[in-house]
Amino acid sequence: MMKGKTGPLALCMIQPEPLPGSYRNMGMKIDEIIDLALREAGMVAENGFDGFILQNMNDMPVKQTAPPEAVAGMTAIAARLRAAFSELVMGVLVNWDGVAALSVAEAAGADFVRVEHLFTGVEVTSAGLLEGQCCEIAQLRKRLGSKIPVYADVYEVHGVPLGAKPIEDAAWESVHEAFADGLFISGRTAAESIELIRRARTRVPETPIFLGGGATGDNICELMQHFDGVSVATWVKNGDMKNPIDPARAKRFMDEIRRARELRV
Repeated sequence: MMKGKTGPLALCMIQPEPLPGSYRNMGMKIDEIIDLALREAGMVAENGFDGFILQNMNDMPVKQTAPPEAVAGMTAIAARLRAAFSELVMGVLVNWDGVAALSVAEAAGADFVRVEHLFTGVEVTSAGLLEGQCCEIAQLRKRLGSKIPVYADVYEVHGVPLGAKPIEDAAWESVHEAFADGLFISGRTAAESIELIRRARTRVPETPIFLGGGATGDNICELMQHFDGVSVATWVKNGDMKNPIDPARAKRFMDEIRRARELRV
């Protein structure tokens, strides 16, 4: 996944326009959506990020099982991004369907999958209850002979877990009972994120753990002394994921990433 990179990995979220068939799509065709995603991926490359995670965030609201048209649209976008930016790390996140995400990733040749909602347990979200998909994902990996790493969020901050266990126990279960290859963890503040990863490390010391959210140009250097990577969206887009990447903010963010790498050598 690192593709020759050393130190914490910096990934930017690419969140295309609403896909055909989704509630917020106002008639934009897939070709135009792909062109816009390619333009944004170009900005990711120009601003020095190591890669990106492709997510259909703008399709919300969604239930857990992605509809066929979303899977088809994400596959079309991912395949074009992979072909155009083979040097970048590419992750896939399909809201909120890890089985669909792995299917897209396999078809497009992605480097990893992020399962944000939900790998293990049960969670209350704005769309209702979501249930862990670790069994279905494991079955699909077996059927496909998939070697694509699966990175799982542990207690994503926008949902409310039912029967929550201590973060260190939930992290251990995700890795050792559900077989995640890596984790995403984040708290509601930078201090909480650091506390959570410190606790998780007591049970999964060798597992790659990425920061799932809350990174800014002010806190990223400190955070990357604890995490193996980060996915960023809102801060480098001036507070709104619908905005394009702000080159000035992206430069500041990546300057701090490079400083974090130097501190960790």
